[in-house]
Amino acid sequence: MEKVCVGHHTLPADNKFKFNEVPDEYDKWRPTYVSELYADIMAYSGLTQGSRALEVGIGTGQATLPILETNCRLTAVELGAELAEYTRKKFHDYKNFEIISAAFEDYEFAENSLDLIYSASAFHWVPENIGYQKVYKLLKPGGAFARFAVHPYKDKENEALHLAIQEVYAKYMPDSSLGPEWGEEMAGKIADIAKKYGFVDIDYKLYHQKRVFDAESYAALISTYSPNRALGEERLEGFTNEIKEAINRCGGKINIYDTLDLQLARKPKGDT
Repeated sequence: MEKVCVGHHTLPADNKFKFNEVPDEYDKWRPTYVSELYADIMAYSGLTQGSRALEVGIGTGQATLPILETNCRLTAVELGAELAEYTRKKFHDYKNFEIISAAFEDYEFAENSLDLIYSASAFHWVPENIGYQKVYKLLKPGGAFARFAVHPYKDKENEALHLAIQEVYAKYMPDSSLGPEWGEEMAGKIADIAKKYGFVDIDYKLYHQKRVFDAESYAALISTYSPNRALGEERLEGFTNEIKEAINRCGGKINIYDTLDLQLARKPKGDT
């Protein structure tokens, strides 16, 4: 289930192909990840030039460049054909990079072959039992799995704007619900999933950042979210127009408070 920014509701994202419709906009507006997160992944995984890594659900590569710059051999898998082609062109200068357009759960990789598997805001699309079992099989003994995501929260500085956005959501997505701000308990629960599948050295970390948008840029951002795109072109336009009106009526900007969480797990060194 994906966390959407506007109104910061938890919404069912029934169509994961919706991302595939707007790769340029997705790449322009989706957030990247803080440098501290990558430093923690590198320290945990020991990734080097001789390592092999796999990214699950690369999208347009918001989480890819710091891994590529280690000069490890990186393979990415992406279900959306348009996203895969966009990202193939984006990183075409990197000889240590290849991308496969397929579902992670369907594509055949060599077992016990990878030092790191990671997934940024994408692993929730993969059925849990299939995803974790496959990650376990593909990792070398001692290999690392890193799962991380951005969880946006409402504008804490402008309650009038928050309430106005709630009204727009109630009109266009009456079945949506407002989720709590992401925190330790929720991040820990995701980390603990790996224990069920034999992983060890379980850990998780939280990071924070603030993003500021005007009405137009925020409308562009929320137009990339799959539940919003599922409204259809006409209703999406009405939805984003009313969001823009709310922002302009309540000060002309919106602050988004992101919590980023990272879950880390390791395949036992003695398990082949």
